[in-house]
Amino acid sequence: MTVITFAHHKGGTGKTTSCLSIAGCLLKSNEKLLIIDCDPQANATTGLGVDPEKQSKNMYDVFMNVFEGFPDISLKDVIIKTSSGIDLAPSSLDLVGVEPYLYSINERAFVLKEAIKPLLNEYRYILIDTPPSMGQFVINGLIAADRIVLTLDESIFAQKGLESLNYIFEDIKENTGKNKSPDMAIFTRAGTLHQRKSPMEEIKSAFKQLFSSKNPDDTEKKRQDELEAEVKKMIKEVYSVPYDPEIYRAQKEGMPVTNISPESPASQKYREISEIIKKW
Repeated sequence: MTVITFAHHKGGTGKTTSCLSIAGCLLKSNEKLLIIDCDPQANATTGLGVDPEKQSKNMYDVFMNVFEGFPDISLKDVIIKTSSGIDLAPSSLDLVGVEPYLYSINERAFVLKEAIKPLLNEYRYILIDTPPSMGQFVINGLIAADRIVLTLDESIFAQKGLESLNYIFEDIKENTGKNKSPDMAIFTRAGTLHQRKSPMEEIKSAFKQLFSSKNPDDTEKKRQDELEAEVKKMIKEVYSVPYDPEIYRAQKEGMPVTNISPESPASQKYREISEIIKKW
């Protein structure tokens, strides 16, 4: 059994898309799989076609279970089967209310790890989707993980995001004695470089190139390649997922892109990444 946590320093849906897409690939290998949504935004929950507001129990109840006066609800009690075949421990906005309680207990970083223990023999993979903010849910996810996947966008802030996460790893080691570090980084590319432009946008782009010695797309690609090379100095496994409009369609349909469009560019790359994960 492998517990994999997906972490991201900034907002966006790249982290959740990677988590769901890889889950879709692993599930096709007949591996029993659970996604735990620890993000109050509940992107993984909605991304699997589940309405967070319609769930009677969710991860809020699992975290609050450790406090006196709250219902005795285990992780197993909140798990539901989704139409994709993936098991899900859903999130909701209520999860925002948990963090102040966590700061009141000494073992706050280990709540999720303890909640997962009874299920270790039931799943081949448990994937944890964490929020983009550097709070207790990220720390719980990192502590619970056997492996850590970072998702980074291609902006100039990605490097700073990685540095911030490294501070978290250092804090975890100082406070718990646990050595944690990322096993893989996934760059998720925005659509600006690859998406189809309107006729007017094409004309504007052509005029810009007439009066400029540099192609803006080439300049941006060079910057992105340099950023990826820098990250590769810190993390052994680094992959870049191309922009794919099918991801947006998958989000609307509440399914992993690897399920609804298995031959799309992003799906092919996620299959490649999943093959690496299977060897962990």
